[in-house]
Amino acid sequence: MGAESDPSTPLDRRRWARTAAGLPTIGASGPDQAAPDDVLSQVDTTWDERLTRLSQHDRVAVGPSLSAVSRQVLRAEADGPDRWVLIIQSGDPDRAAPQVRPLRNCVLGRVAEDASAGLVVVELLFDRPLARGETVITEHELVNVPVLDGTYERKFRLPVREFVLEVGFDPEHPPEFCEQYTRDDRGIEDSRPVALDRGCSVHGVALNFGPGSYGFRWGAAN
Repeated sequence: MGAESDPSTPLDRRRWARTAAGLPTIGASGPDQAAPDDVLSQVDTTWDERLTRLSQHDRVAVGPSLSAVSRQVLRAEADGPDRWVLIIQSGDPDRAAPQVRPLRNCVLGRVAEDASAGLVVVELLFDRPLARGETVITEHELVNVPVLDGTYERKFRLPVREFVLEVGFDPEHPPEFCEQYTRDDRGIEDSRPVALDRGCSVHGVALNFGPGSYGFRWGAAN
């Protein structure tokens, strides 16, 4: 959270590579900080560390269930990246897995699931492989996501330059409290209360964030 110089410069790319070294494996955004290897082995995660997260914007609508539209701006740091891998933890093994709907510049690839863990891993395939330095904007939607504990968070294994999170609530059933929180890769959490705006929604912006989690939680007052 703060500003940085233009990350397209060679110096910054070297700095990014040093920052990324030693980060948790891709399974770190799964349950208990580790997605099962047998699930991850069913998808291709080859290019994950060759895609710089320039921007991520999640728009979440909360009702009896939860839906979210996500927009990513990614930059290839090598020739060849052709997919983006999502790891989704619903937290409810007794419900059907959340569905992923590609909306823009991507199509659905392989889907792997661990129903007992409420875990889904999904490939979103780009229109074509990217060359080094190329960027892509993709959008997808998550539907049928259970609202179990009044929480939505995005976990970042690698740094993101900008993250915007919007959460909108039903004006007829607004939460009694809402707070925004961050949790770093050591598990240290920081939180603050936030007020709903006139549209019964909240939003947060994080710059140069990660690795870690950023989210909102809400519910009835204690």
